Order: sequence, then C-alpha cells, then structure tokens
Amino acid sequence: MPKVLVPFADGMEEMEAVIVVDTLRRAGIEVVSASLKEGPVTASRGVRILADKTLDEVRSDDFDMIVLPGGNGGTRALGSDPRISEILRNRRRNGLWIAAICAAPSILVHQNILTQNQKFTAFPGVVSDAPGYTGSRLEISGKIVTSVGPGSAFEFSLELIRILTDPETADRVKTALQLPA
Repeated sequence: MPKVLVPFADGMEEMEAVIVVDTLRRAGIEVVSASLKEGPVTASRGVRILADKTLDEVRSDDFDMIVLPGGNGGTRALGSDPRISEILRNRRRNGLWIAAICAAPSILVHQNILTQNQKFTAFPGVVSDAPGYTGSRLEISGKIVTSVGPGSAFEFSLELIRILTDPETADRVKTALQLPA
C-alpha cells in the first residue's frame, strides 16, 4: 500500500490539506499528517486541525510521496522549516514523488527543487514569473505534481491516486464522491 506524508502548518489552506488526506484515504492509501509542532494547527480560515503525528515522529524515507498544502501562512511556515527543506532535497535527489498545491509550489521554486526546464503551476501571482510556470490547473513534470489552488484540490488528489495506485481506483473514488464527469 502506498504511503503519503502531508505536513501541516499554521496558516495552511484547510481545504487543500483535508481534501488531499480524505480523498487519498478513500483510495486505500496510507496517509500520515504530520504537524510542525505539538498540538492543533490553526489553518488559514481559523479551522483547528489535529495532525496524526508531529514531523519529528515520522521518518520521511518511509513515504512514497510528500504533499505540501498551500495557504500563505502555511507555505511560509513549511518553506522556512529546515526539516521540510531537507526532506524535499532528499526526495529530489532520490527521484521520489513531491506534490504541492496553491502557494506551496513556491517552496519548490525558491528551494530549487524544480529545475528551470520543469513545468509547474501555482496560485496566480505567487510565482507566476518563474521559469516553467504555466498557470494551468494541474502539472506533472518528472516526479513533481503541482496544482493551482483550493478549487483544484479534488482533481489534484485524484491525479495523486492515479499515480500511486491506478486509474480504476481514481475513477472509483471520483464516482463515490459524486464529482462531475
């Protein structure tokens, strides 16, 4: 069974975090949410969410993919955390899956995880001037998946399911969620 790490930080976009965790779990994927600190995380709209573990309690090597939720405050917190930076560098070096949505792809740009010839997307205006930015709803470039924002969280999550399992599982989850064809 695939295993995914979703780091939680104060200021993260709650829809992006919860939809990713929920949708992947519906597909039978083991998802571990890990907060940067002890206790609940206060998301961008004031929703308090309790992660499964803290980041210090997980071994990042145990995961098939890391998914970074966006939100301005959460992106700043994740991007400035040296543990997240180290995880991303190791995953890039070892050719392992990295996914980021909304403002979070800016972390990949600023930390040179994305190369200049890789296409990516992000929330408009966050890193729109960076080489490789397309502005599309979803981009896959090598082992990096990026998406544009909260409104694309379901299609982003379903693409992650396709990558980690198979198209049939993604279609089954999509149908059960009653998402538009």
